[in-house]
Amino acid sequence: MPILERWVAALPMYNVSASLRADWLELIERVGEALARDGTANGAAGGGAIALRAVDPGEGHDALQAFWHRDDLLLSQTCGLPLVRGLAPHVRLIGTPRFDVPGCHRQRYRSALVVRAGGPRSLADCRGARAACNGPDSHSGMNALRHAVAPLVNADTHGGRFFSEIVLTGSHLASLAALGNDEADVAAIDCVTLAFAAEHHPELVAGVRQIGFTRPVPGLPFIASKRASVALVRRVRAALRSVLHERADLSARLHLGDVVRSTVADYLPIASMEREAQLRGYAQLA
Repeated sequence: MPILERWVAALPMYNVSASLRADWLELIERVGEALARDGTANGAAGGGAIALRAVDPGEGHDALQAFWHRDDLLLSQTCGLPLVRGLAPHVRLIGTPRFDVPGCHRQRYRSALVVRAGGPRSLADCRGARAACNGPDSHSGMNALRHAVAPLVNADTHGGRFFSEIVLTGSHLASLAALGNDEADVAAIDCVTLAFAAEHHPELVAGVRQIGFTRPVPGLPFIASKRASVALVRRVRAALRSVLHERADLSARLHLGDVVRSTVADYLPIASMEREAQLRGYAQLA
């Protein structure tokens, strides 16, 4: 009788509606079924028989950080900035998603720079505006925006500030709402989230206009605990790809066509963007 290995999973990064949350849960369920079939057929190479359970990771920075550090984590998705800031030694990368939405090319994605309709026509015109930011640990909402703004900042004037105010919103959807409610003037929105918002919350994007994109970087990586063996992580990646191939309807709803092998080194451009802004004297979004 093979030993049953119990693991947990959660895919919280693009849960922007109840129906999408159900789709991400279905993806976890199908991956668990694929791993169980694979383990039965092949003697569970790379580990024992697998039982994968979807769990609620909680909300907020601290809850997600704790979840990503769980020893029994087999499938989740994180942001590239926390990955390069210290999470990398604690996880194995399963792979990088290939989303099919505007702003993505193969496994790279960008943030869309958006303003209210009738607002500034370029990022340079946003000097003195109010910027909405989903959180200080976000690449797409903070780091990418800071990198785009850094060349426009004169550190010798205005105390190195570019914006008049930074409005921390807690999520990309809340940043879009802040634009619509005239609580902010500009934001950088993960292009995948923006595409999902256009489908599931069209009222949030109806009054905004895009003025540019940030530098492309690899998309939000799928991760597992460091305790998962390399062979097991390879099985998870194969299971993800198999489910997306076999369940074309699910793949289409998630706009997720594939998951490709990647390494932490692929995400170092995110850290480089942070350093480039710091070298220009723009260490904080301000």
